[in-house]
Amino acid sequence: MTPRSEPFEKHADRYDAWFEEYEYAYESELNALRELMPPKPDGVSVGVGTGRFAAPLGIRVGIDPSTEMLRHAQHRGIETVVGVGEELPFRDGAFDTVLVVTTVCFVDDLGKALREARRVLRDDGVIVIGYVDAESPLGRRYERRKSKNPFYSEATFVTTDELNEELSKAGFVDTKHVQTVFRMPEEMEGPDQIQSGYGNGSFVGLRARADDDT
Repeated sequence: MTPRSEPFEKHADRYDAWFEEYEYAYESELNALRELMPPKPDGVSVGVGTGRFAAPLGIRVGIDPSTEMLRHAQHRGIETVVGVGEELPFRDGAFDTVLVVTTVCFVDDLGKALREARRVLRDDGVIVIGYVDAESPLGRRYERRKSKNPFYSEATFVTTDELNEELSKAGFVDTKHVQTVFRMPEEMEGPDQIQSGYGNGSFVGLRARADDDT
């Protein structure tokens, strides 16, 4: 167990309950990612967690280092594998979609994890990533409160520009961004709209294509 995964092993129920407590933020994030997903993905969710995103987005295989998180994902119909994003136990070109949601801040080596995602994707397959932008209001709040939050104490939040650069290095092209969650989750009285681009919403979704020349 790594330091970053230990809190999820101990507090999986608390993590999963967030999506019930802040249902409008969760719904907004799901809606943003739906705009980016292929219609019938044959994919894997890296850092699947409790399956809150993979299951409704049509992803049926998930990998995560926390067995307790995977227990929740199994109850949502996910075929689970214990492991980490930097060493995916799948063959080259196994999937047409890799889904990575609220995970990039927890991997030990972001560049390696993205290269592994590229490896297991077919040529012209897509990676879909959802994350809290480090420069957003919610990202800055999480950074300020890291020491008091068991989940984010070991997190390394990234900006969208930093993530775009790493994606390019890993062999991805044609990146598209959408954004949502323009208010703090506790202030939301309904789902937020989805806008193109990034820089305003705290939650950003992106889709990038695996370059068939890499």
